[in-house]
Amino acid sequence: MNKMTLPAEWAPQSGIQLTWPHARTDWAYMLEEVQECFTRIAIEIAQRETLLIVTPEPEAVRRQIADKVRMENVRFALCDTNDTWARDHGAITLTGKSAPTLLDFKFNGWGLKFASDKDNLITRHLAEDGHLHGNYVNRLGFVLEGGSIESDGQGTLLTTSECLLSPNRNGEMTRGEIENYLRDVFRVRQVLWLEHGYLAGDDTDSHIDTLARLCPDHTIAYVKCTAPDDEHYEALRLMEEQLKTFRTLEGKPYRLLPLPWPDAIVEDGERLPATSANFLVMNGAVLYPTYNQPENDRRAAAVLRQAFPDREIVGIDCRALIRQHGSLHCVTMQYPIGVL
Repeated sequence: MNKMTLPAEWAPQSGIQLTWPHARTDWAYMLEEVQECFTRIAIEIAQRETLLIVTPEPEAVRRQIADKVRMENVRFALCDTNDTWARDHGAITLTGKSAPTLLDFKFNGWGLKFASDKDNLITRHLAEDGHLHGNYVNRLGFVLEGGSIESDGQGTLLTTSECLLSPNRNGEMTRGEIENYLRDVFRVRQVLWLEHGYLAGDDTDSHIDTLARLCPDHTIAYVKCTAPDDEHYEALRLMEEQLKTFRTLEGKPYRLLPLPWPDAIVEDGERLPATSANFLVMNGAVLYPTYNQPENDRRAAAVLRQAFPDREIVGIDCRALIRQHGSLHCVTMQYPIGVL
């Protein structure tokens, strides 16, 4: 029997997808700034593995990055897009002894908040055009974003009830039905549901990749707020207490590594959802978001070195990304060996 599994993010990768911002996205008012951020991410990815750039304007993007990025590792996919959040419209890949399985879930703009008609077609286009290799499986009857789940590759899935039980995603299903669906599709043995934690300004209904992340050796890195007067303090305290109750499949507690809580970043009276948890694990490195807060940025890097001692820890200034309420992990999707 060929058992397919959902690999951990730190499993060997064939490449990473970026869906590039352009003038017809919500980035139009700050396009140059955000493209500079994407270029910095592209530089780091292409140094280490294949980079797949999805864009309706491949030649324009090529001109932007050609003198900065290792272009022999870059592939372009011509595709119309609504926005840039590859984590949530990209294929979620299962691996095993046979070809990878590319699961194409429905993306509905985080519960019908934003237009998503073009982004919802990207994975199918990439598979049909040969950019992604594997067995394409249509799962468009179920709404699921990659940022809402974490896998350790060993049978445990971590998620949040706030997101997966959102009535504008799969509201016709009960919690038990959703958990059984996740167990069946991803071949996992347990689903850990976080009941607490949120970020002000977050459009995703508390994606797990903004709050707590599974790491090697039964470790969870999570955001910890130490300021009692911060509006997040109580919710994140309760989240930490629940994380202490979680157990591995062997019945052991997780090693918990608290990530620093960024100082508040406010624009036009709105707090932006800055988080240290929105990092990307890739071959040989961890890319993590920085917010021009030197002490917090340094502390975040130190925690990630504990979680990933075998990888280079590289900071990317993501102040541009949080202005549209996401960060580094949100704009990337990694693909296991055999896909790119």
